[in-house]
Amino acid sequence: MLPFLVASIITESGYPYFFKMARIWAKFILFGMGFYFKVERLQKLERGKSYMIVANHTSMTDIMLMLAIIRNPFVFVGKKELVKIPLFGFFYKRTCILVDRNSSKSKNEVFKRAQNRLNQGLSICIFPEGGVPDDESILLDEFKDGAFRLAIDHQIPIVPIVFADNKKRFSYTFLSGSPGKMRAKIFPFIETKGLTGENRKDLRDETRYLIYKGLLEFKKNELES
Repeated sequence: MLPFLVASIITESGYPYFFKMARIWAKFILFGMGFYFKVERLQKLERGKSYMIVANHTSMTDIMLMLAIIRNPFVFVGKKELVKIPLFGFFYKRTCILVDRNSSKSKNEVFKRAQNRLNQGLSICIFPEGGVPDDESILLDEFKDGAFRLAIDHQIPIVPIVFADNKKRFSYTFLSGSPGKMRAKIFPFIETKGLTGENRKDLRDETRYLIYKGLLEFKKNELES
């Protein structure tokens, strides 16, 4: 796939073709590692519409699973450090919106690039925790404001998603994890029409509560089964 992937990132207009191939790559990686996914969709994304896609972040496999379950072309907003990963970093740098969390200038650039992508009819995917928590006992870290500010600015719906098993399957702890099922749940979308910057924190807290509650439900069902 390499020649086709390279050809698809030469121009921004080729991104939808890159996205289709990236989805094939993601599924290949997941299945090759012994993972299979099951997704529950309480609402489906409409073709040709832009969304702000958010989920809890616990594992490197969050990227692959997100690509596998979302069909609408979207662009990741992700941390600059992942550029260092061989081969993956080459495409990551050219197709994602990179943020240096220690630079306020970088954060402002993120908004400009994200607005440009939304104007092209694409969706944006952000893990609003801002990274994987160092303490793996944390079920869900606090959310940053960026995703919700963008969603309000562009009046696009929030798509809340819960990844139930990624930490258990492939965490950042060396030699942890195992093959098996990866469950995801796409909740009903949260509309932002009519909201302003004053509603940003309420929108952030509402989204976090929904994802947190979803994680607790998965844990409860696991204990009962």
